[in-house]
Amino acid sequence: MNPKRIIISRTDAIGDVVLTLPLAVYLKQRFQDCTIIFLGRNYTRAVVQCCPAVDEFVSWDDISDNPAELLRKLNADVIIHVFPRKEIAKAAHSAGIPMRIGTSHRTFHWFSCNRKVNFTRKNSDLHEAQLNFKLLKGIGISEVPSMEELNAMQLISPMDSLRADLNELLNSEKINLILHPGSRGSAREWGMDRFAELIQLLPTDRFKIFLTGTEKEGAMFRSELAELFPQVTDLSGKLSLDELIVFISRCNALVAGSTGPLHLASALGIHAAGLYPPIRPMHPGRWAPIGKSTKVFVADKECSACRKTAQCACMREISAAAVAEFLMGL
Repeated sequence: MNPKRIIISRTDAIGDVVLTLPLAVYLKQRFQDCTIIFLGRNYTRAVVQCCPAVDEFVSWDDISDNPAELLRKLNADVIIHVFPRKEIAKAAHSAGIPMRIGTSHRTFHWFSCNRKVNFTRKNSDLHEAQLNFKLLKGIGISEVPSMEELNAMQLISPMDSLRADLNELLNSEKINLILHPGSRGSAREWGMDRFAELIQLLPTDRFKIFLTGTEKEGAMFRSELAELFPQVTDLSGKLSLDELIVFISRCNALVAGSTGPLHLASALGIHAAGLYPPIRPMHPGRWAPIGKSTKVFVADKECSACRKTAQCACMREISAAAVAEFLMGL
């Protein structure tokens, strides 16, 4: 089979999208003349458009009112439902896309997909990015790249230059470090007090520290971090996603939980230090960032005691001193 136009459908968050981009890179290498179309959300457009392997981006937000007709106009040979959504699967079927690939573990795929792959993510030992490759069995490909192969892939490259006022904030004589304390509820959090400890441990003559996050996240941490430490520059709520991507690429390191910015940092090639719980399937074996300069901090044990609670004792076991020691060694 030699498909000419392939749609990759993943309409969820930034980190999930970044971990789907290896699929685009692989397909582009395997079928060099094919066009890769990424179906996502406006929220993640800036990320996908930075991926050299993706030729076209289509936003579900823009086509959801008349999806079948607009999908038909893409003239795709294949659609891969990486993130299963009933309405997208139904639209792809109505659009007459010849090969429609999805997991057999979604009932609606039995009526909308003609290539159903039997695998489950929940209890797998594979990384999320590797699990996405299981769907390629629908086009006769059984290969799953190793983590070393995935880490070597170029996933994103910034398209824009850095805003002049942001460029002036960077200090070429120091390690420009981003701390991203929040997660918008998508990951277990370390705690503002731990980030405060970390800031105190890092010498001001070696580190220029920035805080990033949404305006809502910034309102939650400003009084505990930005206002207490004059050496810290608060950028929360001040950057678009495009600007954040470029700014991350110009810094040296980033510390965060399992969030979109962590995955962006690792994909951009800077030092990405991730803070993770040992709880399956939230653990780094499933969700660690992909890249050549990644570091994961996680309690050395298996635990499910706080699976259903907002606070995570295992995250608290990650010491600020351990993270500071890593950063001091850069």
